[in-house]
Amino acid sequence: MAEETTPGPGLMVIGDEILSGRRQDAHLTHVIGRLRERGLELAWARFVGDDAAALIRHFTQTLAEGRPVFCFGGIGSTPDDRTRQCLAKAAGVPLIRHPDAVREIEARFGDAAWPIRVLMADWPQGSEMVPSPVNRIPGFHFRDHFALPGFPELAWPMLDWVLEHHFPPSRSPERLRCLRIDGVGESRVVLPMRRVVERFPQVRCASLPRLGADAHILLSVRGRGLDVDAAFDGLGAELTADGIVWRVCAEG
Repeated sequence: MAEETTPGPGLMVIGDEILSGRRQDAHLTHVIGRLRERGLELAWARFVGDDAAALIRHFTQTLAEGRPVFCFGGIGSTPDDRTRQCLAKAAGVPLIRHPDAVREIEARFGDAAWPIRVLMADWPQGSEMVPSPVNRIPGFHFRDHFALPGFPELAWPMLDWVLEHHFPPSRSPERLRCLRIDGVGESRVVLPMRRVVERFPQVRCASLPRLGADAHILLSVRGRGLDVDAAFDGLGAELTADGIVWRVCAEG
């Protein structure tokens, strides 16, 4: 993948149990951390139930976007596991039983793989295998969508394989620089931030107010390369010119 042109990946966590609160999601925080290690950043995250029509709608949109998407959940063999089928329908392709996946499932279960467990080898036509080092039941890769199990203990080792084989570390990792302002309302920093954004459109400048006994504002500049330093210095100069006292901080 060409890091300069590939859009940031999305995350889709699938399952009614997440939306109902019967299970708590753990994937979002984990994926953010693993991407950060490679100098990458998550573009968006969605939590979607098992409704087939909703899944097809979401997959139709994400396939059209052309960005990588990590999908967790819904690739089992029970009737509520609909990721495989809905992704195929959204793409307009049939489900095809993948021979490599069949071999893996048979190696794990022997004759007990038939007739139910091999259903997990039925993937959208054109899919490639994502191997599982834990139980040999693979996930799949289809048009930059990586379909993985919902269980973290199964999915995260497979995610590591995906990152290693499809997401090389960024040669220009994203950087973040932050400053802290005490005793000033957020409205005072709006114009300095606007002036910096206009001068440095390639970076992102954000405000994070904190309320309570330790009320303060954290301003951050995020981007790649030397532009971050130039924009951060520019932000400090703008604040100083407006009579705002600030200090560098490490946390954003």
